[in-house]
Amino acid sequence: MGSVQIVTTILAAGITAVAVWLAVRAVMKMTAVIRLGQPAPERFADKGARTRKMLVETAGHTRMLKWGVVGAAHWFVMVGFIVLSLLVLEAYFEVVTPTGGLPIIGHWTVFGLATEIITVLGLVGILVLMAIRLQNRPNRPGGRSRFTGSTMWQGYFVEWIVLLVLIFGLVIRGFKVATDHFEYPVWATPVSHAVGAILPDWSDGASVAALIKIVISMTWLIVISLNVTMGVAWHRFLAFPNIFFKRDPEKPAGSGLGPLRPMTSEGKPLDFEEADPEKDQFGVAQVEQFTWKGLLDFSTCTECGRCQSQCPAWNTGKPLSPKLLVLSLRDHAYAKAPYLLAGGGKDLTGEEKATQAQLAHLDVLSLAEGDKPLIGTAEEGGVIDPDVLWSCTTCGACVEQCPVDIEHVDHIVDMRRYQVLIESSFPSEAGVMLRNLENKGNPWGAPQNTREDWTKGLDFEVPRVGEVDDFEYLFWVGCAGAFEDRAKKTTRAVATLLNEAGVSFAILGEGETCSGDPARRIGNEFVFQMLAQQNVETLNEAFEGREKAKRKIVATCPHCFNTLGNEYGQLGGEFEVVHHTQLLAHLVSTGKLTPVQPVDGGVTYHDPCYLGRHNRVFAAPREVLGDAIQGEITEMPRNSERSFCCGAGGARMWMEEKIGKRINVDRVEEAMATGAKTVAVGCPFCSTMLNDGVNGKGAGEQVEVVDVASVLLRSVKPEQPRGDKESTPVAG
Repeated sequence: MGSVQIVTTILAAGITAVAVWLAVRAVMKMTAVIRLGQPAPERFADKGARTRKMLVETAGHTRMLKWGVVGAAHWFVMVGFIVLSLLVLEAYFEVVTPTGGLPIIGHWTVFGLATEIITVLGLVGILVLMAIRLQNRPNRPGGRSRFTGSTMWQGYFVEWIVLLVLIFGLVIRGFKVATDHFEYPVWATPVSHAVGAILPDWSDGASVAALIKIVISMTWLIVISLNVTMGVAWHRFLAFPNIFFKRDPEKPAGSGLGPLRPMTSEGKPLDFEEADPEKDQFGVAQVEQFTWKGLLDFSTCTECGRCQSQCPAWNTGKPLSPKLLVLSLRDHAYAKAPYLLAGGGKDLTGEEKATQAQLAHLDVLSLAEGDKPLIGTAEEGGVIDPDVLWSCTTCGACVEQCPVDIEHVDHIVDMRRYQVLIESSFPSEAGVMLRNLENKGNPWGAPQNTREDWTKGLDFEVPRVGEVDDFEYLFWVGCAGAFEDRAKKTTRAVATLLNEAGVSFAILGEGETCSGDPARRIGNEFVFQMLAQQNVETLNEAFEGREKAKRKIVATCPHCFNTLGNEYGQLGGEFEVVHHTQLLAHLVSTGKLTPVQPVDGGVTYHDPCYLGRHNRVFAAPREVLGDAIQGEITEMPRNSERSFCCGAGGARMWMEEKIGKRINVDRVEEAMATGAKTVAVGCPFCSTMLNDGVNGKGAGEQVEVVDVASVLLRSVKPEQPRGDKESTPVAG
């Protein structure tokens, strides 16, 4: 060992010791913060499925690759980080001796070939990512960026570290080539040999370059250890457990899509018959009341902004960015952690849990963070502004796009639950909807005895449950389908098509009440459970004696479809629920319905969030429309899993849109740009919102918004009247 190697070895050991000590301290701090969260025992179930999903999503990059070039570049960088960590380890042998290398595998030609390929592809990948970050920098001309609000220096820092580590890996090899100490042939490592051809024959060069590589790597570790909220770096470690502990590992897309998490207290579902607000947690009022998985979510955020770029609220000038919401909760949690770890915090009655002695050593900033309201205006010092909380449509675009499976919608609804149930704080106009649900069983407040009025004038009898001995499908009409004028046309069209196809079905009529979706999404779990339990009892009675496979329900509203199929199971209601477009597609494919006249003028299709993104029903409505027009539909740029919300979800249907551009107008402009004369929908909320948008643009005579079922009916029975597309919805 020469004098140079003595120095390089000492320096490498010193900086590594400091970095490892700081990293251990950082990991312990993060673990302590995450453990402050509430229990979530269900996250440990089905470890085999969780492991498989985690490996598929990480190694296969299944979510990132949806972004094409970005995903591929990130995959090469990720593989480079994991595999080339072996070359960082090898550098510790090289600081000791310039001819050093990894024991055993370090001399295998296949190892040299593999690391050469990964290094080159990693270099290409990181350069692509750097270019994309620069191209989309927040201060660039031309509008908002998905990186707006991200901590940009951290992103640049991580990217430059990766680039320099890869470059110095080649420099080390180059010096070995130049001094004739390289063990791999030219065919396996051509780039390393090319670098060696331009480097001098310096015997200590490999050791010095190895030290620089170690210093760069350990500087990265030191910086991220001193910044535990640096998600752009920590996500490469935290993504693995965050994906492993996702809510439902068997889901094909985002784990937080479809049903909401039930309200829990101390890790157990809340029983409203016995719940006590002074003893049981009602939603989330403090950051430590999120589950530990929620705190892990916040810690894992990469600040990539994919959620932000797809969010309808953000894209129309609302204050909500799913990314910034998560970052605010993350920063608040870590700033409040010293206070909480010292024993501080408020109990469910709002009283301080810690003694003065426990809090005496804390700094003023930690104590101040403990006094911040989780929801509050800037003047109130709130962490999350109320306008941010109530801008969410629960469309799930953020969850769909998140590469590390953060469950934004669950967290937003948990905060809404506390605001509604305990604080009675929510947009005033939504109060009318909630009162109507409680008193009338529907959000419009329409009389219950008018639920069957849509059947009047049909040329066939619509059977009721209890009036027929048997039926194959229970037709869940829904509140909109029963009371809202446009939606009633869809209801009649579906009933007519089912009758035409010879499908045996029955309705509940006045026995049906609201599914509870708007109450649950706004945060009123109590009203949801009241309605849901009533419906589950009614449905179980209607299906008495049938096995689940024969307890079939067809629904025209995706919100009812999602609630009945995905959430009623939490209350003992197990049913096979299909959307009407799925049933119609089946009836056409089996020849029970035959389109005879093409619908002309061009058709584009708007994917409802709760049908498409939340429940992955993309093909069926397109198949029906394709058969009806006997051709291809014209797709909007944002379609399928990236469809843009109509603005009605999350109970926004009953709230005024006072900030920014109206979401429905943004979507209508996109639909009209296709040139299609018909905008087909599969949801009554979407129908209302897009119709209002079309009329607001003064295009009611040129463009028609109509349900998929009505489009099919016009093709199957061309003599059917088109109806009045300017109908006014029932007032609420």
